[in-house]
Amino acid sequence: MRGLLLAAVMLGTVSAAHAADMPDLPILRGGFTDGLSKSSVNWDGFYVGGQFGYATSEMDFSRAPKSMTDFMLRDSILQAPVGGWSLLPKNHVQTTGFGAYVGRNWQFYDAVMGVEANYSYMNNLGSSASDSMTRLIPGETAPTNHLYTYDTTLGGGASLQLKDYATFRGRIGWSGGDFMPYAFGGLAIGRAEVSRFATVSYLKYDDFTDPNTGVTSRSLAGSGSMTQTEQRVNSFIYGWTGGIGIEYALLDCVILRGEWEHVGFSNAKNISVNLNNFRVGAGYKF
Repeated sequence: MRGLLLAAVMLGTVSAAHAADMPDLPILRGGFTDGLSKSSVNWDGFYVGGQFGYATSEMDFSRAPKSMTDFMLRDSILQAPVGGWSLLPKNHVQTTGFGAYVGRNWQFYDAVMGVEANYSYMNNLGSSASDSMTRLIPGETAPTNHLYTYDTTLGGGASLQLKDYATFRGRIGWSGGDFMPYAFGGLAIGRAEVSRFATVSYLKYDDFTDPNTGVTSRSLAGSGSMTQTEQRVNSFIYGWTGGIGIEYALLDCVILRGEWEHVGFSNAKNISVNLNNFRVGAGYKF
């Protein structure tokens, strides 16, 4: 009996010494409670922040007078050809802006998914254009030896100022320690001040060729002039947004970010608008 007790004591001593020599694995201490994530920052939760940006925009005014000329020249020989003219140019403008954002993240190991609402106020992001052009348009079918033509002039102008816009987007990121690169996409809604005008005038000529002499003479068979203007102080335009960015956790609750955002808006009074916004921001995570 005394021999068995002595053997048990010696075996326990050897086992304890062997255990003390084993490596201190985290799994033995319950260190993998959150799976295999290597992230040192918890990105999960709500956040708010502010931002400052530099934006470049392309505004295409070339089709701005179209719906107005279509209405003025409806059911006439001039509607189709005049409606196809590209009267005004595309303008490129740059400006600065500032805004705020609020969102919510959900973290799954190193993957971070979230939703965000983002608002940007633009400093005088606007442009305008005006021009005129004259073309000779073939007229309707004329009597024998007659030829109708329309000497037509189209004048017009347009302006657009994008005051502000908001985006509602989903995003997905990867937690790489203190840094998190991310991509996003979603919907956009903007508020713009839009104005435009169009003027159409024409002289209708009748060219008669005398069948006996072959001499052609021209006479004025009619004329006309029409003008239409339109202005909207608050015109809402809709579109989409997409881009990429990166966030840095300066502290557990203080997050810095930089991002590039592209926004494409639907036409506002036949004026198309898209912009690229390069922004930096800082936020607080709850």
